[in-house]
Amino acid sequence: MKKTRRRYDREFKISVIAELESGKPTAQIAREHGIHPSLPSRWRDELAENPEKAFSGNGNKYKDQARIAELERMLGQLHAENELLKKAFAMTQKKVREERIKQKLGDAT
Repeated sequence: MKKTRRRYDREFKISVIAELESGKPTAQIAREHGIHPSLPSRWRDELAENPEKAFSGNGNKYKDQARIAELERMLGQLHAENELLKKAFAMTQKKVREERIKQKLGDAT
């Protein structure tokens, strides 16, 4: 299976650098954003070297795309759970009705 390189947009890189500059540990930043631990430092150095031309590529809005994918996955899972609960509720209601009918027939005799 071929792996594609993820590309990050300028705003994402700058927000990661801001977190790094605020004193947050590099490892924590990397875990939160799903990036390699060396990237924040590399991006900081690149920005310090040439702020005007740093991150000139268009990049992908990876963070937004990842969040959308996560929400779509959760939506699908919740839909499946909802359908399962509807079926379970219908079966329970059917059993309750059958029990009531049995009780009425038992009382009638």
